[in-house]
Amino acid sequence: MNRRYFIAAAGSVAAFAPASLAHARFRGGALLDHAVPGVGLTVSGSPREIRLYFDLDVVSGLSKVGVSASTGAAIPVGRPVNDPSDQRIVIVKLGRLLPPGIYRVSWLVVSIRERPSSGTFHFTVT
Repeated sequence: MNRRYFIAAAGSVAAFAPASLAHARFRGGALLDHAVPGVGLTVSGSPREIRLYFDLDVVSGLSKVGVSASTGAAIPVGRPVNDPSDQRIVIVKLGRLLPPGIYRVSWLVVSIRERPSSGTFHFTVT
C-alpha cells in the first residue's frame, strides 16, 4: 500500500470517530474501558458497588459518579474512591440494594493529566 492511500484511509477512520471519543483521547481525558456491572449488561441480583475501569489514572477526589433508576430517582452512593492497587479503577459503593430494573450510571472523572471526561451507561438488574 502506498503512503498516500494509507494517509487517506487513516484520515477517513478519524473522521467517523465519535466526537466525544476523539476529544477525550486528544485532550488527555480518561476513557472508560469497561465497568462492573457491565455496560448494557443484565446482572442477577443487586450489585453492592460500581467499578469503573479507565485507560488512565484518575483522581477520585475530583470525580463524581451518580446512579439513577429508570424513573429518574437518584440512588444513594458513596463518594468515589480509587482501588488501592490501581489508580485507573474508581469504586462507588451503592447506598442500598437495587430492585429489578434499569439503572443509569453517570460519571465525571479527572485524569492525572488534569483533564475531565464524562459519560453514561445503563445496566439492568433482574
